[in-house]
Amino acid sequence: MDSGFKAISSGTATSPQGFLAGAVLSGISRQKELDLAILYSEKPCLAAGVFTTNAIQAAPVVLSQKHLQDRSAQAVVVNSGCANACTGDAGMADAEETATLVADRLSISPADVLVASTGVIGVPLPMERVRTGIPKITLISEGGHELARAMMTTDTFAKEIAVFVKAEPDGFTIGGVAKGAGMMHPDMATMLCFLATDATVDAGFLQSALQKAVDASFNMISIDGDTSPSDMVVLLANGLARAETIDDCNGERFQKALDEVCLYLAKCIARDGEGATKLIEVTVEGALTEAEARLAARTIVSSPLVKAAMHGNDPNWGRIVAALGRSGAQVTETRLDVYLNDVCVMKQGRPMPFDKQKVSRSLARKEVFLRLYLNLGRGESTAWGCDLSEEYVTINSAYTT
Repeated sequence: MDSGFKAISSGTATSPQGFLAGAVLSGISRQKELDLAILYSEKPCLAAGVFTTNAIQAAPVVLSQKHLQDRSAQAVVVNSGCANACTGDAGMADAEETATLVADRLSISPADVLVASTGVIGVPLPMERVRTGIPKITLISEGGHELARAMMTTDTFAKEIAVFVKAEPDGFTIGGVAKGAGMMHPDMATMLCFLATDATVDAGFLQSALQKAVDASFNMISIDGDTSPSDMVVLLANGLARAETIDDCNGERFQKALDEVCLYLAKCIARDGEGATKLIEVTVEGALTEAEARLAARTIVSSPLVKAAMHGNDPNWGRIVAALGRSGAQVTETRLDVYLNDVCVMKQGRPMPFDKQKVSRSLARKEVFLRLYLNLGRGESTAWGCDLSEEYVTINSAYTT
């Protein structure tokens, strides 16, 4: 980790000053211990958000984008067990009522409440449970851990982190929580992420910094090639830390810390893919441009054939090359080098001899590294994903039954 900041032990979204959270089991999701949560700042925040690129957008996504038009927010409410997506006018009314219920609970404006939902699509949100649950939520400074658990659907572990950043005079903190294990693909793939900081940040820089961090992290992961109508990443900044205002001129350290937080959470999501047994990291170097390197890495990491081969510890590198070839990135076969972990299997377009059993054993590790050198330019990028297992099919063949 960068020497300018350090990870906070048991860090979460409420690690920054002035942030509180809490959660309850409301009964929206009947298979969980917690399913409804609030993240709240004691002071109004500048806010930024990045949302799903899916043309079908859940009511909470539409409403939250509307509420962020003035670049301010003070609370986020999230439920699991129901996505409130494809629910028509009634779904929008439910999202609006949820924001109002939280606003009344906190004595703030409904326009300062962002709403997020995750779960099954096409099912009405059980508002009687939301109405009963919200008043029961107790907001505490350690509540980020409950928030992280309440967001989970098929996740197997809570995803949370916080870092302290050294800055004059006293430094500042960035924390966050995320969820996601299935319906995940680059371009805001179902995933939710809520980030908080006590830094004082210029509104325009806050949005651009978030977009850069998302592009290098959440937009570079893939589990199954599907994107959700519910995806969002939100960043709240309340300015309670005693540090100068961060903007384009002095924002390098803030950007690096935000990148680190987002990358950690993104890799947690990739590692926790439904039915996954290993994390796959694909690095492409020597592309003509960074954009082409990103395209190639994303295509390879999301290939079902590559993912299935990695699950079986099969050093079938031809699938990797085939995915590269269809990615849209420019490739010259006679310049291409390919590595499985540390073993070169293709050099300048020619197959290299290798010990298949030894490489297969290396692919059985919890983390697998695929590296491709296109040797055409200076563009490079890395993407993360997971293997494709029988358990993934089992989970998704009976998701609602």
